[in-house]
Amino acid sequence: MSKKLSILIADDHPLYREGIRTVVQKEPLVETIIEEGNGLRALQCIETLLPAVAILDIDMPGMNGLAIAEEVQKKNLPTKLIILTMYDDEDLFNRAMDVGVMGYVLKDGAVSEIRSCISSVIEDIPFVSPSLSKMLIRRSGKQLKSDEQLGISALTPSERKILRFVGDGFTTKEIADKLSLSPKTIENHRANICDKLQIHGTNALFRFAMENKRFL
Repeated sequence: MSKKLSILIADDHPLYREGIRTVVQKEPLVETIIEEGNGLRALQCIETLLPAVAILDIDMPGMNGLAIAEEVQKKNLPTKLIILTMYDDEDLFNRAMDVGVMGYVLKDGAVSEIRSCISSVIEDIPFVSPSLSKMLIRRSGKQLKSDEQLGISALTPSERKILRFVGDGFTTKEIADKLSLSPKTIENHRANICDKLQIHGTNALFRFAMENKRFL
């Protein structure tokens, strides 16, 4: 991490929220901490303030943490999401990962883990409570198998990035601007991706990227 960060902490228990705040504010690069006790208001804060990281309780009045994550993903907002939960439920874990959550922390270990989690997700590195690591390993194994079946494993990191942009609805010119490349270069990448994935036809690449976004 190199720039000052704004952090949203959303939890409907004030004492627990205060405990997380006390730990987070010890991080030198955290400049602003916003607190909310309602999920709907937390989403509004994310949409208007665009904090670098949002720490979300999975259960909140107004809107739960997973529903907030779905909206953040749908709107392609840049905020990195961390879910706090009391549950070591694998279905909930996989649902969270599917909607773009980068950090998944059990509440009973949050005080000791949350700063490491923030440092990881800011660098686009997923963080999971160590006691849940088996879930991440199982998920990674399933994802690798899916990657191979879909042909995604044949794509370079640059091609995967472009495919993610395609799935998010960006045009060739917009992708070129984001990556500081020419539109022609992006068109060549798109053609190579289509060849590797063996997909053809108008909008076929966009449909593929949308349907398989969680594997990219």
